[in-house]
Amino acid sequence: MYNFKNTVAADLLNCINKLSSDIALTKDDVLAMFEYPPDSNLGDIAFPCFKLSRLLRKAPPVIAKEISEAFSSEVVSKAEAVNGYLNIFVSNEYLIKNVLLKIEEKGEKYGSDGSGKGKVAVFDYSSPNVAKPFHIGHLGTTVIGHSLKMLHEFQGYDCVGINYLGDWGTQFGKLIVAYNLWGSKDAVEKGGVDELVSLYVKFHNEAEKDKSLNQRARDEFTKLEHHDETNIQLWKWFVDISLNEYKKTYKQLGIEFDSYKGESFYTDKMPAQVEKLRNSGLLKIDDGASIVDLSEYNMPPCLILKKDGSTLYPTRDIAAAVYRKNEYKFDKCIYVTSAGQSLHFAQWFKVVEMMGYDWYNQLVHVPYGTVSINGEKLATRTGNVILLKDLFATAIEKVSEIINEKNPNLPNKEEVSEAVGVGSVVFYYLYNNRIKDINFIMKDALSFEGNTGPYAQYTYARTCGILEKASGINVNETEPTITTSEEADLLKILSKFNEAVNEAIKEYEPSVITRYIIDICSAFNKFYHNCQIATADDINVRNTRIRLTQATKTVLGTAFGLICMKKTEKI
Repeated sequence: MYNFKNTVAADLLNCINKLSSDIALTKDDVLAMFEYPPDSNLGDIAFPCFKLSRLLRKAPPVIAKEISEAFSSEVVSKAEAVNGYLNIFVSNEYLIKNVLLKIEEKGEKYGSDGSGKGKVAVFDYSSPNVAKPFHIGHLGTTVIGHSLKMLHEFQGYDCVGINYLGDWGTQFGKLIVAYNLWGSKDAVEKGGVDELVSLYVKFHNEAEKDKSLNQRARDEFTKLEHHDETNIQLWKWFVDISLNEYKKTYKQLGIEFDSYKGESFYTDKMPAQVEKLRNSGLLKIDDGASIVDLSEYNMPPCLILKKDGSTLYPTRDIAAAVYRKNEYKFDKCIYVTSAGQSLHFAQWFKVVEMMGYDWYNQLVHVPYGTVSINGEKLATRTGNVILLKDLFATAIEKVSEIINEKNPNLPNKEEVSEAVGVGSVVFYYLYNNRIKDINFIMKDALSFEGNTGPYAQYTYARTCGILEKASGINVNETEPTITTSEEADLLKILSKFNEAVNEAIKEYEPSVITRYIIDICSAFNKFYHNCQIATADDINVRNTRIRLTQATKTVLGTAFGLICMKKTEKI
């Protein structure tokens, strides 16, 4: 729809200038004024004339009427003046030429405008803490981050996906103490991450009774930072066990990373940044710790070094950002983490600016809300977690039960069950605005009715089924024609794909795409129920409707790929 608005804006500006040469408007001004009416009967786009009232010294309804009488555009079927608005309707000819034929021409590239070509975007997301479970709390950073990466990639950005593993810090001191006191090699090799989690939980339970354990943990981490050989070997073992487990979940989501450089990678890169802070006079000593004072910016101090000289999260994040800028020459570096870390990012972003790095404004924090199951929040140290692998397994199992009941002879039932089960969880999460807190309800997520993943995937499968039955028909033997409002409405929705993608990128908001997917599904299913497709009597109508179905399949399939959802040709 952007191309339509762009053309209309130029024609409308020309018309306004003819009515009065005193109005200093640009085409971009006109574009910014366009609105989408709440009711399609009021037009496909609307131009409010209220802002012109003072300049022209006329009432908005009068201005709208004058413009409607003088306005013409080859892409517009009609323009009506209603209550101070100019309601503009797109022509069917435009929809065929600039939507249907463009989708057929560009295929999976339809909607991409190359706006990111020549630019580099780095994405820091997922990034679980090693030796801790990959639970539903990690779902947000993982699917939001990957969706944003796919969206940028779709628009031509050179994207780098980084899994900044939490593989360094005091928690490893705790785990080493726990392993030495209560663990065994056989138990860890057999139990994997689950056994490591049990040891971690046991440490916290015992530390409640014996406070000295916390100091022992700090001592063990300090030894790790000083490359104690025994601790280094334990640490590497814990990392390998964890990463192998995480990659199973990433495979289910279809996610691959370009880098797994975790916090530990930057241990030898932090001293240079600490020294730069010290030499610039930014580093101050406060009760033995090294800090950067941010009181001028109404923020607490940013801690750089602990009393014992150990590093903290900001130290590592600053070193990582400098490394990534040098390594990837990014135009923006995007961090997808919980809203609870917003202050942390604001602090070290400000420190990077104070250090004189002129790319500080290329750092972007994308926060998201919390997730709970039936209202219960998650906490690793208490063992109150819902593992993501278990959540996926439950969803897959329930989808499999539905398929066995509804379509027991479906080929590749296991593959379809996984695609729909995992897809239902992802879609349910991404349908909400990212900053909202989410209470995950499995029954709602798995529903084939309403604004859900299964509904979207079933709609995609429906397009595939229609096209399979029509596979022997030569749809190109006739020129496409629009004969119903359902056909036109479907093309209007498909025309908005590029706008949806760009809005999702601008706002760092994947929910724009999930909601757009539902809009497509609603329009297509209305078209499907009200219009005969492959069985239409008129050959021109039949061929057009089959091509509309193919166009819907193309755009839906592309949109699925932008939100970590797999395509399902049969359900």
